[in-house]
Amino acid sequence: MALIMIHMVRSEMIYEPKKDSSLLTTFGVFANALKMCCVRYRHLSEDVTSWLDHAKENYGGWYSETHVESTKLLVRLFPFFAFQILYRMCIMQIPSGYYLQTMNSNLNLNGFLLPIAAMNMISIIPLLILVPVLECINTHLLRSKKGRRSPTFYIIIGHLSAALSVMVAGFSEIHRKHFPQMEQTLSGKVLPVSSMPCFHLVPQYILLGVAEALVTPTCSLLTCRLVPSRIQGIAMHFLTVFNGAGCFVGAFIVQITYIGSQGNWFPNSLNEGNLERFFFLLASLMVVNTLGFWTISYRYSNLNQENVQRFEGGILEEKLLQHEKSLKFYDSVLEYSSTLSPMETAL
Repeated sequence: MALIMIHMVRSEMIYEPKKDSSLLTTFGVFANALKMCCVRYRHLSEDVTSWLDHAKENYGGWYSETHVESTKLLVRLFPFFAFQILYRMCIMQIPSGYYLQTMNSNLNLNGFLLPIAAMNMISIIPLLILVPVLECINTHLLRSKKGRRSPTFYIIIGHLSAALSVMVAGFSEIHRKHFPQMEQTLSGKVLPVSSMPCFHLVPQYILLGVAEALVTPTCSLLTCRLVPSRIQGIAMHFLTVFNGAGCFVGAFIVQITYIGSQGNWFPNSLNEGNLERFFFLLASLMVVNTLGFWTISYRYSNLNQENVQRFEGGILEEKLLQHEKSLKFYDSVLEYSSTLSPMETAL
């Protein structure tokens, strides 16, 4: 049905991005700046504020002031993106660590065997409830202009909620082992699992859902707000790349933990290992990550107006330079015309 609707309104969904703000242009600024730094470093002026300024036409580069300033604003977001990698690792515990915990818990509900993925719905509920509520609160505060919170505040709270979720998962794992074992049939196989009801894992799922409701929309909002409109799509692509990197880094840490602990911290059988130690390690890393983001969050609190003014100033300066070139051209034409005779001028 979604594909049919898209096909019906396809004529209204055609979007042509600006030709001078492609991803190739952004990478071209990086490449040109590196080339100018490495090859012609001695011939460049030393009054540049950033190494990317070497790509400007004023300093011998190939790109205009607008392209370079847009790329500089994008680069300034990279630390912000990097601090989302570890958070994404915590979110990925739902289909990995939390999934194993649920699979090794009692899924029997009054004779009905719950599917393991049913617990994922619990993490989605806070997302469905909190996002509209936060949107209403932010709209009201924006109108009243009183008590407005910086978007980074919600990200910090979300990171703390993710760290708390993983920590609660560690304690839940210790609690699960205290229950006697029972046999449970999953996918046609009889497995020994803990008799602890799976609903004891609800708090960690809720906390992770709260974290997702606070962090993901705010990251998208900040990414679009802190860059000019011409590169907002590119900035969102980079945010997606860093989120994907969090999944790969999470898999790498799981592998390192498995090898380093000889299968004890991320065991094949939860009854024979200590998965809670892996959760506590991840929670500790997430707390450090939150403190690190808190120390740099001031850079992204009131950056919007500063970026707009500086970006518009860069465009204005570039237009003034173009007008200055035009005036010089017309001055030269007028001077040349003044040296001609009336007959030559008429001709």
